[in-house]
Amino acid sequence: MIRTIILFIIVFGLVVISHELGHFLIGRRNGIRVVEFAVGMGPSLFSFTRGGTKYSLKLLPFGGACMFEGEDGLEQQEEAGERIPSSGDEKEGVAFTEAGVWARIATVFAGPFFNFILAFVIAVILSAFSGADLPVVGTVSSGSAAEAAGLQEGDLIKKIGREPIHFYREVSLISALNHGEAMEITYERDGERLFTTLSPQYSEDDMRYYMGITNGGQYLECNPLQVFQYGFYEVEYWVKITYKSLKMLVQGQVTKDDVTGPVGIAQLVGESYDQAEKNYGTPYAILTMLEIIVLLSVNLGIMNLLPIPALDGGRLVFMLVEVVRGKPVPPEKEGMVHFAGLVVLMVLMVFIMYNDIMRLVR
Repeated sequence: MIRTIILFIIVFGLVVISHELGHFLIGRRNGIRVVEFAVGMGPSLFSFTRGGTKYSLKLLPFGGACMFEGEDGLEQQEEAGERIPSSGDEKEGVAFTEAGVWARIATVFAGPFFNFILAFVIAVILSAFSGADLPVVGTVSSGSAAEAAGLQEGDLIKKIGREPIHFYREVSLISALNHGEAMEITYERDGERLFTTLSPQYSEDDMRYYMGITNGGQYLECNPLQVFQYGFYEVEYWVKITYKSLKMLVQGQVTKDDVTGPVGIAQLVGESYDQAEKNYGTPYAILTMLEIIVLLSVNLGIMNLLPIPALDGGRLVFMLVEVVRGKPVPPEKEGMVHFAGLVVLMVLMVFIMYNDIMRLVR
């Protein structure tokens, strides 16, 4: 249990810190004063102030914050005599609302962007140590849809429909999500590019459609250039996963038990590490943690870019409206929208956390 908590703090903390660090660095670069840079939520366990910015470690390891002067009423707090102590340091920079609109856009966008940078760096490390699973056709089942389409063992799948394929797990994912739609397959055989149409076959026993390919994939040990190439493909893969998951959520194909929060993530981290260590040893368990970091970092980046009030994407919408209008939306109106969004998000977070806990005690 203790190890699970420690692993969760390391994994989730790294993802959150990278996000807030993006806001912090670009905000400071644009001359915006940072009031507080916090890791975690709730009461402070430890803090210090430097350059007019308070750096704090909070009790609950569920998030973080980079708070700018002038954002969400922080300037009003200072005017009311609640200024965060600065140990004699002079106030550095301008308020968030006083910065140019493109400086604010860059500062807000930097949080999600740094999540993608973190994901890419970790993905490059993964590619260096784990290589890549090329989308090579394995065994073609007799009488299957793959056999009818003319696919053979050793064929390299390049595209399914318009979607480029770089890993065999992408083929498995598309197959698992298929509901009987025909697939346009682009593949290579002996250096020649070929095309075919595959119509998945339905299994009454498993209640899903199958392509008819098993034991696929071919290991590629990446060279120094390929680690960057397949690192990029790794991030792209998780972007696709996140997009498809959101699409399924909107379409009602995902239940409440398929959605998880910090408690569920902690359980996933602990179980994944234990299983990987038991079956393959500590080095593989560490690589599994790195893969989870890529997944979470991409998820956090994409989720924060959604045009939802209180999230970075919601704030960006108001700033883009300001660019079009030539003047900002009245702060009180924008504040009301973000506050409403924050309330909804907090209620959703409580529901998800409750659902995670109930899954644990079942």
